[in-house]
Amino acid sequence: MAVTVTRRDPRYLALRRGHNLRWPAHDADAAERILICESAGDAQAALQQVVTAGLRPTVRSGGHCYEDFVANNPGGAILDVGSVSQVTRDASSGTFHVGSGAQLWNTYEALYKHYGVTLPGGVCGTVGVGGHVSGGGYGPLSRLHGLICDWTTAVHILTVDRNGKVMPIRADAKEHPDLFRACRGAGGGSFGLITEFEFNTLPPAPSEVAKASLSFSWEEMTLQKFTDILVNFGKYWETRGQERDTWGMYSVLELAHRSSGKFSLSVQFCNPDGTCRDLQVLQEYLNLFVKWSEKSNTAKAAIGRNDWFDACAMSAGDAANRRGKYKSAYMRRGFTSAEATVIYKYLTKEIEGTSLHAASFDAHSYGGAVNRREMAEKTSITQRGSVIKLQPLTYWEDPQEGATQTQWLAEFYEELYSGPDADPQHAGTPYWNHQYQGCYINYPDVDMLKYNYWPQLYYGEDNYKQLQAVKRRYDPNNVFHHSMSVRL
Repeated sequence: MAVTVTRRDPRYLALRRGHNLRWPAHDADAAERILICESAGDAQAALQQVVTAGLRPTVRSGGHCYEDFVANNPGGAILDVGSVSQVTRDASSGTFHVGSGAQLWNTYEALYKHYGVTLPGGVCGTVGVGGHVSGGGYGPLSRLHGLICDWTTAVHILTVDRNGKVMPIRADAKEHPDLFRACRGAGGGSFGLITEFEFNTLPPAPSEVAKASLSFSWEEMTLQKFTDILVNFGKYWETRGQERDTWGMYSVLELAHRSSGKFSLSVQFCNPDGTCRDLQVLQEYLNLFVKWSEKSNTAKAAIGRNDWFDACAMSAGDAANRRGKYKSAYMRRGFTSAEATVIYKYLTKEIEGTSLHAASFDAHSYGGAVNRREMAEKTSITQRGSVIKLQPLTYWEDPQEGATQTQWLAEFYEELYSGPDADPQHAGTPYWNHQYQGCYINYPDVDMLKYNYWPQLYYGEDNYKQLQAVKRRYDPNNVFHHSMSVRL
């Protein structure tokens, strides 16, 4: 039976929120109760209780939702499935079963220690599998092995029928294939409560990975140097970085605001066979950027080697809970000089009374195995032609800075996508064209709701109608909804 936490419970203030301290925005926006579930059976009973009572359910696995989709639930109930966290393998079939509440680090650890395999997911260890996989699931091994949703072979989900009855469903490619496809990339909170994912097979964990990083001083950074770095980064991932021998390389250009003093380029690499027997690809990549890095690094970038499990553990830490705002974009090609100029402008901008030291514009390498075109039909991640994934973001501590921080990021983003080549009909957004492939639903941004084409930004031009059909069939009463959920 689920444990119920109400406002009178001393645990309530901690459990009513997730990692983004912006939510709930006000006490009146908070859920009235949190139901802590330890099994799929608990979740089914708790969901039925909530629906019968006429309350709105929202679902939390790891609590990393960027927007207010879960924590802002006035009068409603949060169903916390963080303890539905089993990671097992069926002895007869070999199928892996992962509970939706399992956190990424715990999942990596269990899969590696017991079976020598892994999920090609993200680096933040406390992210819950439920939200991560249902939104696609991307990380350092995705260019080599694809997204986690590409490996998913079945989803266990609780839906609510027209009569308000909770219906447990196992969806796969043969049974409920439309729902199965929707749960592979369309994000959480639209169709039901996922309790478990199945994987018939999983990729082997690398035996070893190589890591390196370069830092670049803002003090010495001119617009021309900055542009050269961005253009070279983009050109590499648009061209050389799509060749198969580079697929084991994952790189992030973390363009921190000037007030932080420096920005960085980090990279993780293994050969396609999961070893570090040949580091020529990695060295070739680093050589493109060494000349612009800080003086201490100019001779040669230091490359460290770790077994994969240790490397995974080192990157699995999580920052303290803060207030944050995030945006996203998929790029089909590298950066232009015009884009670099806008990025430089905002990363060197100062706002009186506001600290932007925790603001950043992160460019992640993309493509490789992710861009297998057939997966656009099998999953709801239709962005299968991009080479870079962007995440502009900012963090702050003082609640009074919220309006200024979010305005800075909104203006930054809108100007970036209103350049000389922008389509006037979609200016201000990375709408689908020869340059961009929209946005990532696991980096949701409610600012996009002001555009009537926001669903196409996240779900694709043709995919959204299919998702709406799934919504009408499996959630006809719109029990599961938030500001960016699939509409009926």
